[in-house]
Amino acid sequence: MVFGVVAGVALGALLVLIVLFKLMWRVAEPNEALIISGSKHRTEGLGEGMGFRIVTGRGTLVIPGVQAVRKLSLDLNETDLSVECVTHQGIPLKIRGVVIFKVGDDFVSIANAGRRFLDQQKLMAERVHNVFAGHLRSIVGGLTVEDMIRDRDKLTGQTRSACGTEMEKLGLIVDSLQIHEIDDPTGYIKNLAMPHAAAVHRDARIAQAEANRLATEAEQAAAARMSEATRDSEILQAGYQAERDKAAASSRQAGPLADAAARQEVVVQETRVAELESHRREQQLQADVRKPADAAAYETRTRADADRDARVSAAQAKAKETELASAASATATRLTGEAEAAATEARGLAAAAAVKANGLAEADAIKARAQALTENQEAVIAQQLAEKWPEIVAAGAGAFDSIDHMVLLNGADGMSDLFTKALTMGGTGLGLARQLLGAMNGQPDGQSPNGTKAVGLPAQQAPAPPRSERIAVGGDDEVKPDETIKPG
Repeated sequence: MVFGVVAGVALGALLVLIVLFKLMWRVAEPNEALIISGSKHRTEGLGEGMGFRIVTGRGTLVIPGVQAVRKLSLDLNETDLSVECVTHQGIPLKIRGVVIFKVGDDFVSIANAGRRFLDQQKLMAERVHNVFAGHLRSIVGGLTVEDMIRDRDKLTGQTRSACGTEMEKLGLIVDSLQIHEIDDPTGYIKNLAMPHAAAVHRDARIAQAEANRLATEAEQAAAARMSEATRDSEILQAGYQAERDKAAASSRQAGPLADAAARQEVVVQETRVAELESHRREQQLQADVRKPADAAAYETRTRADADRDARVSAAQAKAKETELASAASATATRLTGEAEAAATEARGLAAAAAVKANGLAEADAIKARAQALTENQEAVIAQQLAEKWPEIVAAGAGAFDSIDHMVLLNGADGMSDLFTKALTMGGTGLGLARQLLGAMNGQPDGQSPNGTKAVGLPAQQAPAPPRSERIAVGGDDEVKPDETIKPG
């Protein structure tokens, strides 16, 4: 039991010791410094008799009631600068900037800052602003506007150098000093920049004009090349189109040329057929007319010669018989017999000649008719038309059979012209026949195949009636001789 009590007392004492240690042990954060006062301590770098101890980055034991511990922040601090200054030229300016500072990491800086700002850390930025504002006014007063504009780092460097000693006494170090703006309420900087701005604007305009000129030249050159390419393309297209048109025209002409060639071949063949037909008719005429006529004539001549020879032989035989029977006949009887024989011979010769002449005449007539049919068909047709002339005139006059009432404006002359036209219809028909024959034989109008002028009636064209002449058929529309007929 005693052991248990001892153990409980020991445990309680241990707990008390832990609580006391917890209350007495302090640890400095990386961004802070512990300043412990209440006992005399020797701090490295500070010498004797400071009366406080500085702890950074580690723990330390603090005796409650005997020692006091407080924290000093080592964080960065920032203060804005807005200072109205006057330059060496007397020009008022307003400087805007920022100062970034902190408590130094060494014990001397911490000790200086602890002595000055340990209970007034919130006023640290205001104190720094006042220090920098005073030095900045002093430095700006010795500079010109051009110096500050052209070398702003010079202004910053002189400000930091001027404030360095005082900041060191305050235990502060400046991490950054930046001059953001230099306000010029009088417009000096703006006026100072105007010549340069004008020169820059001028150079910009010149550069822009030069660029525009170069761009225009490039555009014109490109347009010229485009026009040249377009021209070449159009020329090529025109050439291709001409070739296509030529090919199309050749294609279009191929059909008509083929048709013309076919028609020409047909005409040639028809002409050849006509020539062969004409030759065939000529040969047929030779076979049907001339050769039979020649055979008949030869037969007639042969028979006549045979008859004559027979009669001569008979006469000679009779004369010989008479001479033999009556050798002693008288001279008169002999002369009579010879005269009779001569007369008989003469009659035989005359008969034979008549028969021969008749056959030759008939053959010549047949030959002439065949030649006329082949060489002068127009004359034959004209003869046929002449034979049919009364019927042709009657047919032409038949055109007036259906006229009930006729009025002639020029009296007897009109009647004469009317009948003359009716009578010349036959001549017109003959002219048409002549033209048809000429076209079939390939001869000019009115020429026969042997080159002679065909015999026949001349082809007459019916004269056109006078404009004032009018014939009314089947009505009572009469026109007087002095009455003018208007067209329509």
